[in-house]
Amino acid sequence: MEDERTPTLWKGDGWTAKVIKNEDDDGWAVAMTCDGQSEPALVGPWTMGRDKKNPKPLDANAFATLVKTASEVLMRHEQQRRALLHRSVRAAGPDGEMRRVDLDIVPDEDDPHAFLTVFGDADEVLSKKRVAPTFKLTAESARKWLVEIAAEV
Repeated sequence: MEDERTPTLWKGDGWTAKVIKNEDDDGWAVAMTCDGQSEPALVGPWTMGRDKKNPKPLDANAFATLVKTASEVLMRHEQQRRALLHRSVRAAGPDGEMRRVDLDIVPDEDDPHAFLTVFGDADEVLSKKRVAPTFKLTAESARKWLVEIAAEV
């Protein structure tokens, strides 16, 4: 997509900044939308121009700051989503070795499920099984699973 730059609309670096009328008051707002998305990732207040009536025009510095801020917002949202779908605990197996056990939820609309995975010292997968997405991973539930795995071997 070609870069576009007008006083109230800038496109570039995978983003579109659009100055819009703030519906809540007499001021202006700027909406930052990532290319390919229908909803803005960030909407924030925008400065009035010198005439105290029209918005201040977008410029290179403002656009760069808006891109950085909107990118950080998306990164935080992704980190939060990942935290909701991934849990990890350490638990001792029957041999006394501490193991990392992860629960990764797959939020599939038709078939939501999760995977419980135990890792060895070199982060190699020792065992993996499918569980319900409601499985509660705690140090105790991980320890029980490690005992169960050892009994199967």
